[in-house]
Amino acid sequence: MSKKVAFIFPGQGSQTVGMGKSFVDNSALAKEMLAKASERTGIDFASLLFEENEEINKTENTQPAILLVSMMAHALFCERSDIKPALLLGHSLGEFSAVSAAGALDYLDAVELVNARGKLMQGACDEISASMMAVLGLDDEIIEKLCADALAEGKKVWPANYNQNGQLVIAGMKADLEGMEAPLKEAGAKRALLLNMSVASHCPILEPAQAPLREKMQEMLKESFVAPIISNVSAAPYSSKAEAIDLLTEQLVKPVKYKQSIEAIANDVDIAIEFGNGKVLSGMNKRINPDMTTYNIFDMQSLEKVLAELA
Repeated sequence: MSKKVAFIFPGQGSQTVGMGKSFVDNSALAKEMLAKASERTGIDFASLLFEENEEINKTENTQPAILLVSMMAHALFCERSDIKPALLLGHSLGEFSAVSAAGALDYLDAVELVNARGKLMQGACDEISASMMAVLGLDDEIIEKLCADALAEGKKVWPANYNQNGQLVIAGMKADLEGMEAPLKEAGAKRALLLNMSVASHCPILEPAQAPLREKMQEMLKESFVAPIISNVSAAPYSSKAEAIDLLTEQLVKPVKYKQSIEAIANDVDIAIEFGNGKVLSGMNKRINPDMTTYNIFDMQSLEKVLAELA
């Protein structure tokens, strides 16, 4: 294939009960991956993924569940296709999936690592009331200014996820986020929606999680990247263990620059393939760069369709 391809991976918020079932029901490899991940972590992934439950929405469970399904999709694609990525990227948690798909992190180590990451993130917020808020219909610069003004007043609110034009998620203390609703709407926001989350991701509240996460990554990551990864922190490529550890540690407390990452690779890739549940990133990509075609692999039917279209 002459076209340059980006492999991309979704993050937290893309989870649904039932995700991955098509892979496990139809692939011995996926079934084996599920069993090994359950054995490694002590999480019953079959129950977590395929039976109605609330446990799937707990950060420590959500992260390994999403990563595992993404890695199933990636493994089944690679089993049938010799297409190699020109680069890889993910949204927040998805960057760990990208590191694994790049060959620098065994998928079982990755499942264990993000399970620990989820626990560390939740632990940093256990004694406080933290959350996140989605802001729609407002320019980034206006939101940044309002957050900076609030910080100057002693409040704790920060830009956290740059998803697409007109959609930015902020993080911080729940009460301070609630106090942002009126000024955001006065500035012209269409919506300022407090999310049902108890973790404030990608802001300084998560500083206590950095050192233990770095230590685990130091043990698990390898010096083997099949292609560069676009960092959430910098929107620039990296391809070494040392860079990965530094940037993924920093990612805990710095905003996810997903929109900037897609803009940065616009001239370097022709198509993207999203591996994992749902079509969250595909929808964002369409609004960030309408000229970039994004395929999705989230079940066996979509896998067959993508393989046929790329043949």
